Amino acid sequence: MVKIHTLNIEPPVVNASCAWASDYEQLRELYESPYTGAVITRTATFNGFSEDSSNTVAFARDSVTSLNSYGYSPHPLSKYLDWVYTLLTTPCLDGSPPTKPIVISITASTPTVLAEMVENIQGLRKKLRATYSAAASFGAFIPPSSPSRSNRQSAGASSSTATHTATHTATIDPATLIGIELNTSCPNIKDAPPPAYTFAFLLPLLDVLSAAFYSDPTLTIGLKLPPYLYSTRFAEAIRFVHTYTRELRPSVFMNGSNSHPLAAATTEQQDGTGQPQPLRSLNPFAYFACTNTLGNCLLFAEQAFHDPCADPSLAQDPTTTDMDTDDLVAPRGPYAHPPSPSPTPSSSSASSTSSSPPPQPPSPSCAPSPFALPPALGGMGGESIHPIALGNVYTFARMLAAHPDPAMRRVRVVGIGGVTSAAAAARMRAAGASVVGCATLLGREGVRAFEIIAGHHGHHHS
Repeated sequence: MVKIHTLNIEPPVVNASCAWASDYEQLRELYESPYTGAVITRTATFNGFSEDSSNTVAFARDSVTSLNSYGYSPHPLSKYLDWVYTLLTTPCLDGSPPTKPIVISITASTPTVLAEMVENIQGLRKKLRATYSAAASFGAFIPPSSPSRSNRQSAGASSSTATHTATHTATIDPATLIGIELNTSCPNIKDAPPPAYTFAFLLPLLDVLSAAFYSDPTLTIGLKLPPYLYSTRFAEAIRFVHTYTRELRPSVFMNGSNSHPLAAATTEQQDGTGQPQPLRSLNPFAYFACTNTLGNCLLFAEQAFHDPCADPSLAQDPTTTDMDTDDLVAPRGPYAHPPSPSPTPSSSSASSTSSSPPPQPPSPSCAPSPFALPPALGGMGGESIHPIALGNVYTFARMLAAHPDPAMRRVRVVGIGGVTSAAAAARMRAAGASVVGCATLLGREGVRAFEIIAGHHGHHHS
């Protein structure tokens, strides 16, 4: 089991915040899988994000790689609060309470809106405490109506997990089953580049999250970061996050305990010797999720797993007739062979003239589009970014482990990017990830993806 602040994650595998964790049914299926240790929702905004047919995904033919043009979830935060409440108040088949954490991914463009979103999530956590307290026992708890209750599976994947559940049933604080992840890194939002690439832009939002944590230190907060490509970006992120560290007495922090935070929320509490407890270094940010997709990437339709613009004549014949000139032209695209030099002098002289215009890239608006995605460009995930993701995990893990501040040394790394097999997950852990997450494989395989990562169901090349 991996503990990230107050979240107990067993097994240490999660879904990354993505389009395949958008609605209640998807979240329920993820939650009920014995191969996930926690569930992360798709990123919510306060009112929901406008989505249309241009927001979609393509999968590469030759690797478990995806390219997506999705933005944030079309569902507002309020929907996710309702769904999370249902999931966390619906008993498992054996009558035991849910113990798997859910992380609510959120984003906002202003601190005021983010503060309201965090306040609403804190309201849900308080509501869960009240609901659990009012129940005479978990077995007697009457959950809200849920269409899936009869099919609900136990969240425990093993006898050890079941024993852990039974042991902690009486003392668990249900509010510690909910965390917050701030998405700082979506590359697909028009005219809004990921703020984490210029970390100072994030500070007004981090101020809001820091204030929420220090008013309730049982809150677990993570940051979903973009792929960084050079060392100063990593150092900048750590330097800014470190500025939020404070010294507090353990009685306020409760040492990550699952007991109720108000039980001893006073700095006046003394230790066994009658002396005030020593100060402890705390930081609001419990984990970094590394990484989000790599933006501004392009796949041609012929590279896509499902090619909506496939032309059988192009696939069957290496040459085709240009409708305007009747000349034979080579097929376009990255897999096309370069044309052989022409032996005719006229061609030679034409190609050498200084007035020849440069080649023009095709437009994504032409029909049929030559690209795998309607907007052409999107965020790349899966195997193609695995080396970048490993490098980000490795760099952050090493820098955090060597940090002089003990609070920064406690920050964990969730490794995301190309986790498409058990071997890839092992590489992420070897690079320094405490927990691994996946999205592309989930999009291709459904929840079965987590069996693949566990090595229990088939296998994908590494």
